[in-house]
Amino acid sequence: MHAEDIAEEFPVVSMDSNALDAARMLAEHRLPGIVVTDPSGKRLAVLPASQVVRFIVPQYVQDDPSLAGVLDESMADRVADKLASKTVRDVLPDHLRDVPAARADDTIVEVAANMARCRSPLVAVMKDGVLVGVITASRLLEAALKH
Repeated sequence: MHAEDIAEEFPVVSMDSNALDAARMLAEHRLPGIVVTDPSGKRLAVLPASQVVRFIVPQYVQDDPSLAGVLDESMADRVADKLASKTVRDVLPDHLRDVPAARADDTIVEVAANMARCRSPLVAVMKDGVLVGVITASRLLEAALKH
């Protein structure tokens, strides 16, 4: 089985897309992450859902999680507002700007090794320089466990 056999269509966003819209897409489709492209459609990064969650949690709460319990509900309801005026570029740290990619003819093991090396929840599948789909970690596991 090759990468193109298990690759799925997947939504993408650009670096200049609204971060709140990207977060909604991640949430509505229950995606582990999303591929980020430049204006020409060239893959640039993977924005993991966990990074969006990290962005909306105030730094002082990340530093001391016990403070999360003292935030009132109105504050908790407004954490996502932080994304409204931001772009995907604003929430994507530089170290996540390397998109793990697989060739269409890569084996499942090659895809898994690439995903593990990059610690990414998904891998872009490329054929002749064009994005043909995405393989998520759960899709990879599903394919690997069938055999």
